[in-house]
Amino acid sequence: MPLLPGAEPFHHQGGPVGALLCHGFTGSPQSLRPWADRLAAEGLTVSLPLLPGHGTRWQDMQITRWEDWYAEVDRELRALTASCAQVFVCGLSMGGALALRLAARHGAAVSGLVLVNPSVRSDSPATALLPVLRHLVPSVAGVANDIAAPGSTEIGYDRTPLHAAWSLSRLWRTVQAELPQVSQPLLLFRSPQDHVVSPANARLLLGRISSTDVEERLCERSFHVATLDHDAEAVFEGSLDFIRRLAPAATTDRV
Repeated sequence: MPLLPGAEPFHHQGGPVGALLCHGFTGSPQSLRPWADRLAAEGLTVSLPLLPGHGTRWQDMQITRWEDWYAEVDRELRALTASCAQVFVCGLSMGGALALRLAARHGAAVSGLVLVNPSVRSDSPATALLPVLRHLVPSVAGVANDIAAPGSTEIGYDRTPLHAAWSLSRLWRTVQAELPQVSQPLLLFRSPQDHVVSPANARLLLGRISSTDVEERLCERSFHVATLDHDAEAVFEGSLDFIRRLAPAATTDRV
């Protein structure tokens, strides 16, 4: 199945500091591509993979599970750690949940986390019905493209496949159980006007992780996909400052 235009994965070989970017549920690398381009332009080695079942058509997600999505970012992290002295993991929405599991499982191999509106819990009572509903209804309305900025568009599915949504709920439970194992420095960007992920996600995350170097910044003018919204520049610059503080080599390897 051909990829949607703009949904291609992105890789850039830069200096000894790496960044892995994880996109969200039913989304694609396009939602994080400007962020990846900025990090690459500043000399970082960057990996922005396409998660299995994404970037083509929503039906392709029906045969994938969270284990498939996690395996992809796990492979990319291992590749980065083999070639970089330090690696940071960044994630948007479900990509934030994947990033947190990488941090919990890989420990010191992850030097820090930058999360944008991470999704770690269900905000809908209907989630409890997914084990049955997914066998009766193939999909519901999509959640992509929650952006305030006029003219900015996210490339993602217009339908949410319910088999995949059920698997996402299992990923949330897995990540919640592992949050106490997350101790890396964290920079969290959160949009108060997010129509996809509620503030309860950030509260749960911040209340359970073991990290002591934690900063939360609000994206006041953006909706869920802040990386393509009014506050995108603040996310890009904030993440660069965060990485440079923790990895001095990132300052000397600009291109």
